[in-house]
Amino acid sequence: MTRYQHLATLLAERIEQGLYRSGERLPSVRSLSSEHGVSISTVQQAYHILEDSQLISPQPRSGYFVTQRKAQPPVPQLTRPVQRPVEITQWDAVLEQLIAREECDVVAFGSGAPDVTQPTIKPLWRELSRIAQHQEAELLGYDSVYGMRTLREQISRLMLDSGCVATAEDILITNGCHEALSIAIRAVCEPGDIVAVESPSFHGTMQMLRAFGIKVVEIPTDSVTGISVEALELALEQWPIKAVILVSNCNNPLGFIMPEARKRAVLNLAQRFDIAIIEDDVYGELAYEYPRPMTIKSLDLDGRVLLCSSFSKTLAPGLRVGWIVPGRYLDRALHMKYIVTGSTSTFAQMAVAEFIRNGNYHRHLRRMRQHYQRNLDVFTCRVRQYFPCGICVSRPQGGFMMWVELPENIDIVPVCCALREQNIHIAVGSLLSASGKYRNCLRLNYALPVDASIEAALRKTGEALSYVLENA
Repeated sequence: MTRYQHLATLLAERIEQGLYRSGERLPSVRSLSSEHGVSISTVQQAYHILEDSQLISPQPRSGYFVTQRKAQPPVPQLTRPVQRPVEITQWDAVLEQLIAREECDVVAFGSGAPDVTQPTIKPLWRELSRIAQHQEAELLGYDSVYGMRTLREQISRLMLDSGCVATAEDILITNGCHEALSIAIRAVCEPGDIVAVESPSFHGTMQMLRAFGIKVVEIPTDSVTGISVEALELALEQWPIKAVILVSNCNNPLGFIMPEARKRAVLNLAQRFDIAIIEDDVYGELAYEYPRPMTIKSLDLDGRVLLCSSFSKTLAPGLRVGWIVPGRYLDRALHMKYIVTGSTSTFAQMAVAEFIRNGNYHRHLRRMRQHYQRNLDVFTCRVRQYFPCGICVSRPQGGFMMWVELPENIDIVPVCCALREQNIHIAVGSLLSASGKYRNCLRLNYALPVDASIEAALRKTGEALSYVLENA
């Protein structure tokens, strides 16, 4: 992080904490320059960032002032899903969302796509071009069912940052995290089984479970600390649960990072009841704090955690390069991989392996963490400005997903339909529940920079939500 970004973050924190109150005059450029030992231009750049985020506003010949604004919305409380096995629905709504993301003129707040426009991704294009120009016959042949060894070796090194020690032999390359999760589920479950999931939870995982004939118990989840260990223990005592599926780092959609103590508690429950843990770590590298958080897999001593991830959120979803570290379920996972896709495209694997080996991946990650954190500040400000009072908003610790909760008597589904007519697509919370709960919630993707079209879409979304709230 540059000096002016660091100073902007520090000042933003002081504003959020109330050290600089709404309407209060901020220190002059010269006094901040002296206080922090930085140049005047550094302070001016920091103030420009805060001004773009609408945290401060300039007044001629008077300096900068904290913008008059609404109070920070509270975070969502512990969710209260139906705590019994249910069959998953919502496929039609999920399909509609998948179709919406293909429409180029739609502002897709409901998608799970990252920003692929940043300059740090250019070396990946060069690698793809260089590999294609060499026209090596290897690229057109079948790859090993395990995936390219060079890529698996690079992934094993990346995993050290999360505290996880795995060799290339422990890793299987997959067609994105989606296939990794599919392999993991089928490696430990059979049709008719029951699994526990966080609530709300990633809709893609839900639809896999639906297709495999598996029922789900939704577990209450806190928007700051994650899944309720007490509720999970109660569910394990009541039902023959085969596995628990978690996004413990930079959760989709709530954005939390589960504290280490809670990760250990979940693992202890899995050992006690002899169940598997399927850990989706696809957003883990996008944590705003460094070093990145540890995975549950890093605590696993008996191989019961199946770690799934990919480069879809950190690089680009179109690469379709993911991986699974299946632990004790390696043989079963290998068989599942073989019968479904056999192998993964060598072209993208080779490019990604070189991109990592040359040091470009870590440079890209550093930029994206800063980019998404800045976007979060701007989106949070706009949501507070345009959205109605009486809402709750999550405080993501990484990734690029935000969860907004309206009063329980509000149904956002008609709002979603009305916004679609204005080329704005939002993800209604019911998509992320097995039982169709959370119709009063929505998930926002804040990956793309806020330009005029995004600003207008947020304002229209806020107006639509305000209207339905006023007329409820």
